[in-house]
Amino acid sequence: MKRDTILIIDDDDISRTMLADIFQDEYKILEAGNGKEGLDLLRKNVQSIAVVLLDYTMPVMDGFQMLEYLNKRKLLTLLPFVMITGEGSVEFEKKGYEYGVVSYIKKPFHAEVVKQLVKNVLYFFQYKLQLEITVKGQAEKLTKQYVILRKQATQLRHMNEVMIDVLSNIVEFRNLESEQHIKRVRGFCVCLGTCVMNLYPEYELTPEKIEIIGRASGLHDIGKIVIPDNIILKPGKLTPDEFEVIKSHTTKGAEMIKRVVHIDDETFCEYAYDIARHHHEKYDGNGYPDGLKGEEISIAAQIVALVDIYDALTSKRVYKAAYSTDKAYQLIINGQSGMFSQKLLKAFTEVRADFEKMVKKYSDDE
Repeated sequence: MKRDTILIIDDDDISRTMLADIFQDEYKILEAGNGKEGLDLLRKNVQSIAVVLLDYTMPVMDGFQMLEYLNKRKLLTLLPFVMITGEGSVEFEKKGYEYGVVSYIKKPFHAEVVKQLVKNVLYFFQYKLQLEITVKGQAEKLTKQYVILRKQATQLRHMNEVMIDVLSNIVEFRNLESEQHIKRVRGFCVCLGTCVMNLYPEYELTPEKIEIIGRASGLHDIGKIVIPDNIILKPGKLTPDEFEVIKSHTTKGAEMIKRVVHIDDETFCEYAYDIARHHHEKYDGNGYPDGLKGEEISIAAQIVALVDIYDALTSKRVYKAAYSTDKAYQLIINGQSGMFSQKLLKAFTEVRADFEKMVKKYSDDE
């Protein structure tokens, strides 16, 4: 419906007539003698009214009372309201603007000034409405795009997780490890990582980083795919040369992640590379392949290193029977399975019971 009507609300008949004469050639005119009558006309004709000219001093309901009524119902943004007044104080004008009045018509009226003022008010109000419609449309468009992107990101993440699981299962199959192995290692990593996060904020771990470490841990032994069967599956003690071949799975795994594993998650790939290469480094510098020492080893690699040893100790392998959880705990705490930082060992002690529960939950016999 076209907005072709001006509503004039004023108890002074002469003022209403003068204003009506100014606009009658261009607009339909509606008149009310007080705020209550004005509200009734406003409700019935809201779709056609272009602007409301509202007097301040009126019986029954004055101008400010009407504005307050409309303001409480959040209706003042629907139309521009221009106040008619003979009052000239700053406080009076300030009060009107606070209610939402867009301008003032001062008495006595000057026809050309009033006409231009209303013209300007309508122009800027229409511009404001169009701008709001445009912004709303853009916001809705951006919201839809965000939903689509979020859905695509979720799908991509799911695909990445499937790929990680597939690669992890290939490594397990290649090493004759059980399907429960990956569940234990991930669970251990998240459990230990969470404890480290709570105990040692200096490592700047977050739940998001810990979740990435848990997923990336599934690829820590991916380099073993290229190790010959006669070495990786050998039940007896390895020769020095054979052990050197086994040790190469760290560098080969890191290289595979860098060159072959295409997952659209840069952070994940950085963690996976670091963990694959450095999960056999030792805190005292006696690990491999780079001989890193102390805090040169990332906390992610430190966590996976301890977890990997714990799982190896408590699991049956081609070259050994499974140790009890008590025995595995003692071997790690006493440094008989390699050196770890005192911070990591404290965290390991804190989660000992949780580790034992996971060993039972994801037992190879299940």
